[in-house]
Order: sequence, then C-alpha cells, then structure tokens
Amino acid sequence: MTVTQLLNVITVTELGQFLKNPPEGFTVENFGSGYRVQSDDQSLVFIDDLLSGDRNVVFLNSLGRKFKMHNLWEYTSMRKSLLSKRIYVLVSLCDQNLPQPSKKGATEPRVLREYVFSINGGDPMIKWQMERGLDWTISSVAGESYRVEIDLSEILNSLAVEGLIDEDLMKYNPTWKDASFTLKYYSDALFDFPHWFGFSKKSFKLRPINT
Repeated sequence: MTVTQLLNVITVTELGQFLKNPPEGFTVENFGSGYRVQSDDQSLVFIDDLLSGDRNVVFLNSLGRKFKMHNLWEYTSMRKSLLSKRIYVLVSLCDQNLPQPSKKGATEPRVLREYVFSINGGDPMIKWQMERGLDWTISSVAGESYRVEIDLSEILNSLAVEGLIDEDLMKYNPTWKDASFTLKYYSDALFDFPHWFGFSKKSFKLRPINT
C-alpha cells in the first residue's frame, strides 16, 4: 500500500508515488536532474530540498522543516495557517538495526523508504491539539525567543501498528526519522537569557485519531 487515508485527515504517500501522481493542489515538473514540486496556497509544506536516488527534489513553495518568525504578525499568520491548511512533511522509515554513516561522521539508522506525510490542520481533533500545544508553548516562555517542535511520531507509529504501512517493511525493526517540524520565534527582548542558554526549547506531540 503506497497511500494511506483516514477520514481525509491523514495521508502517507511513498515519495516516488507522490512525484508520479501528485495530489490535488500539487504539480510536479520533471527535468533533467530532478523534480520541481509546486504547491497551491492551501498547502503548508515543511520539506527541505532533498536527493532521491541520484535526482534532486525541490519543493518550490516549501517553508523548510524549520520555519523562523520574527514578530507577532508572522506568528499569527503561521498559527492561522496551521489551524486551517493541510500540512506536509517528509518522513523516513528506517531500520535501526542497520546503521549507516552520516555526513557528520556518526551513524544513523538506514533509510528503508521515504514518505510524504500530510495532516489536515483544520480537522477538529487536530486543530484542538495544535491550539493546545501552541498555547502551552506561548504561556511557558513568557515573551522570550523560543523554538517548538511539533512531533508527529505517535501518529506514524499508530499507522504502522494498524498495518497501514507496507507489510514488507515491517519485518525490520522500523523507526521514524524526521517525523516533526519546528517553529522558531525570535523576540526583540534585550536580554533573552532563557533562549541563549537553551531553556526555551519546547515540544509537543500530535496524537493518533480514533476512527
């Protein structure tokens, strides 16, 4: 199975299938050295440029996996988008029993397959979780700069448990890599000590949806 859908809230599409048959709101241009992926303004894409096989994949309208905000207007605009648009993130299913060297010299799990994961931010249950997590983050940092990671791993793990990920991959000891995206807010506070010392790093998880 290459595409998983739960009540039009969550989709998980193998990267190759996504590029071959892009979903509504996306167009893919196939050129010599890779792919250019264009998305409409109803899609919120948090995907960095990547190499798939020997070909480059560029998401032209992507905000990148880590998005920076510098003022209240940018935060308010991003919050509104998160709570109303479909969110797209590239995730990797990995075999943690077969590590491979990384560019930084350390080892990391071997990538078995890459997927484009999407979730409908306007779905009532997702919206409620997102609002709650964002509100908790704001109330806990007292106006200073911060970064908050939105963790999608529990939803992805639930899909695997339910048998909605390709069975041939489940014989490995799979784990998810890059199952998150990050918002960074930079305050104009003169002495931003909590941020400088790393105390303003926050994270919250989106939970699986019962169907």
